[in-house]
Parts: sequence; C-alpha cells; structure tokens
Amino acid sequence: MVTAVMNDKIKKGLKEFFEEVKNPELLETYLHYLGLKEKIAPVLFPQEKRIYQSIDQLMEHLEKEGKLWRETEIKVQFGRQNVNAETKKIYICPFTGKAFGDNTCLNPQDAIYDWVSKCPENTERVGGMRVKRFYVSEDPKVIAEYIQERSTPIIKKVFSSAVTGKLFHSKEDVIRDFKANHTRQMTFLEVQNQNRFEIEESFLAFCQEALSQERVAEFVEMMAAEKEFEPFISDWFEE
Repeated sequence: MVTAVMNDKIKKGLKEFFEEVKNPELLETYLHYLGLKEKIAPVLFPQEKRIYQSIDQLMEHLEKEGKLWRETEIKVQFGRQNVNAETKKIYICPFTGKAFGDNTCLNPQDAIYDWVSKCPENTERVGGMRVKRFYVSEDPKVIAEYIQERSTPIIKKVFSSAVTGKLFHSKEDVIRDFKANHTRQMTFLEVQNQNRFEIEESFLAFCQEALSQERVAEFVEMMAAEKEFEPFISDWFEE
C-alpha cells in the first residue's frame, strides 16, 4: 500500500523541486514526491515499447528472461588481420576468426559476406547455400585482440548483446552499452501523460493505486502539516 510519509530527505527533495519548478501543479508535485519516496526513475525500453519503474527493474527482467546478454566464443586467427589501432568496428568470421576492419576495407560488410560464403570451414548450410553468419564488434577491447599478430589462433570468451547482437569483452560492457544506448529515462509525469507505450504490469498496478483520490488526498493533508509548504497548498486549493 502506498502511504504518505515525510522525512528530512524527502522534504529536502521537495524544497529543491519547488526551487526548480515555479508554480508546480498538484499532480506534478505528487508524482515527484512518489519518485523520491519509492525511488522511482521510469525508463523506456524502446525495443519492447514498454516503460519500467526503474533501470534496475528492467535489467532484472531482461536478465531473468535471458534477453540482455549471451556468453559465446570467438576465434582469433593467426597472422596479421585487416585491423589496426584506428579501427572502430570489425566484422569477424565465426568459423576461422578472420576479421575485417571498417577502416582497412573499402566495403567491410561486403568483404565479410563474400568471405563467409566461400570460407572452407563454413559447413553451415540453409537450403543448400552456405550461411552468411558473422560477428560484429565496436568494443575497443575486442578489437585489440585482432590487432596483435599471432603465430597460432586462439579462442576467446566474449559476450554478445541480446539486443544488437554485437560482441563485447565483458558482461559489464554489454550492460554499460545497453544503459547508454538502448533505454530512455522518463519523468513520472511523462509516463502519466503518454499513451504510446505500455507500462510494465507491476509498475502499472503501483500507479493505479498511488494515483487514487484517497492517496492524493493523504499527500495534500501531509503537505498541509508542513509550514514551509503552505503557499503551495493554498495555490492548489485555489485551482
């Protein structure tokens, strides 16, 4: 159950809110209060077109469903690769470990397609045709493995993003990329004012309970008991 609670931390957060937002409406203030109290920081996951209560809730959901990262192995071919210190993106043959860099080939994607279609170690076929499967990575740590010239091939454990399929050196790198490039922070007010995206079930249930007239009335009553907030209460009643 959502109950109105005031403490020094919440009071400080509300004071900062009132300093930043001039003449805030009741709903806007109440939603900010809920964010402070319940540690709500809504985040949109565009791929699912769904809003979660926080990035932690989203990450927990994706990890539980196995939709965040996958552990895999790559081969690093012997000899010198078409990769150097200026390379930002590489295309890797999963069968031999041969790599093509974005700055060392005129059309690296065409090059990797052509390579895997003729690769002697590619025995995977669909409809009689060799599959054109390959890896892609923009992680500097993964790219660095292909810059060094080797006398024998090696096998490396890496992690692939379940969202993009790109390879990363570690699970932490997958998570860092996911947070930075595949989610969008939202305000609680934005969540309530939109109808384009679905709200995750438990977050929706919380919103429905928290935004009942009874809970909003409890909040107003609690705020009215705080002398420094009296001017805002008066404005709300006038509205």
